[in-house]
Amino acid sequence: MGRVRLSVAERREELLRAAVEQIVARGVVAVRIADVASALGVSNALVLYHFSTKEKLVAAAFAYAAEGELAHARRLLAGRTPARRRLRAAVRWYAPAGRSRGWRLRVEGWTAALREPALREVAGDLDRRWRAALAEVIAEGAEAGEFRCQDPAAAARRLTALLDGLAVQRTCYAGSLSRAAVLEWADEALTRELGPPARGAPPRA
Repeated sequence: MGRVRLSVAERREELLRAAVEQIVARGVVAVRIADVASALGVSNALVLYHFSTKEKLVAAAFAYAAEGELAHARRLLAGRTPARRRLRAAVRWYAPAGRSRGWRLRVEGWTAALREPALREVAGDLDRRWRAALAEVIAEGAEAGEFRCQDPAAAARRLTALLDGLAVQRTCYAGSLSRAAVLEWADEALTRELGPPARGAPPRA
């Protein structure tokens, strides 16, 4: 039975999913166009038709994976519950759970971004958008009087810097930090930025 004919958008998404899996399995340096093509049973020419170089394919694959995670983070930060509760949910979700697929991909991306301008641009843009989403909710909570924070953008940068550093430890050095310790430090960092919960505040989720 022949392959189902896909639209251009469907084919690109299929290629991006396969590229993400191959990058996680092989690493950015080792992965080849041929690996992605072989995983789907298609020709190298088909992959290159949609992504003219390996560098463009890799950058697009990172953007594809990160967009999904950013959308999930935005869902956690949205809603009508207190800002502190939403921030805590998002920070704890982002905190590294171990050698997860998502964090392995991010660390691979950071490493490759040192030498790949296209990937560096993608990674930088996604990092700015994640920090901006956090800063927006921090500003919202401060304006509502839930807590005090004079510089939401700086607070968001410090939080993400801590979590990214912990992710490198958890991803690259198995057993170096427990999940419980990471969550405890994430909660402590959030409390430092926002201050302790006010009396009568809703209990933590």
